[in-house]
Amino acid sequence: MGKKIGVVLLTAVVSFAAGLWVYRQYELRRAPDFTSPAKVEPSRTPVASEGAGASHPGPAAPANKEAVAVEPPAFSPRAGEVLDFAASVTKLNSTVANLQVKVGGLKSLAGENVWHLQAFAHTENPYRMVFELDDQFDSYSETANLTSRQYELHLTERGQKVDTVERMLPSVRDPAPPDAAAARVLPGTRDPLGMLMYLRSVDWDTTAQVRSPVYDGHKLYDVRAVRVVRGQNVSVLSGKYTTSKIEIHVLENGTEMKDAHFSLYIAERADRLPVLMEAVLPIATARVELTKVH
Repeated sequence: MGKKIGVVLLTAVVSFAAGLWVYRQYELRRAPDFTSPAKVEPSRTPVASEGAGASHPGPAAPANKEAVAVEPPAFSPRAGEVLDFAASVTKLNSTVANLQVKVGGLKSLAGENVWHLQAFAHTENPYRMVFELDDQFDSYSETANLTSRQYELHLTERGQKVDTVERMLPSVRDPAPPDAAAARVLPGTRDPLGMLMYLRSVDWDTTAQVRSPVYDGHKLYDVRAVRVVRGQNVSVLSGKYTTSKIEIHVLENGTEMKDAHFSLYIAERADRLPVLMEAVLPIATARVELTKVH
């Protein structure tokens, strides 16, 4: 069982997007059998968010005095951008999974223009013989601030398929759509892919940290990102980069996850490429590095 859990964890670590999903899969696989996620509305546990001023039921999360107000990002995704990644672990000398993030361009959703973002994860041989996994994630995020309007999970694991389409509804007055499940979330909620792109948009020279609610298709988290190092040289398969190291802290119900830690390295140049992701997980340390930019 340990090897199967390890492969599942490592194959889905696609920058921050799969980081949260990976942790969720670890929780699910503590049980003996794989089960499909239930079609239920997520918990409305309140978390602090930039620009979210409305009150919500339940105890409020501590105020974040370091977070700055949201401004239109100086960076936006490049339509047609494709980023290829390779996932490995420190104790193995081969690629466990190949991962890809795509910017599909602008789409219309419920009368609004949104970015269509996608991520794909596929296990590689010989690990595919242990656990065959082919997963797809689709994000439809607002153009101005990359908050999520719709998030989709299309998962295939060991021959079992799960397809989930959830519309993000920040107001209880918003009616559930006929073609998707209703995910009642806080204003300003991002999905993992939208959060990855948002972190690329932040001006880290003027921002101490950012904080946002993030919904991963199962749970609503409070995510904080802090730049801890500037000008760090990083060498990955696609080349050498000068980067900013961003530490990502994930809180659930006000408590930070202690057995999962993520670091994201963003290139200090105009395209702000996410060149490296390091994930310290309960059973392994994963490294996801950029291999090619299309």
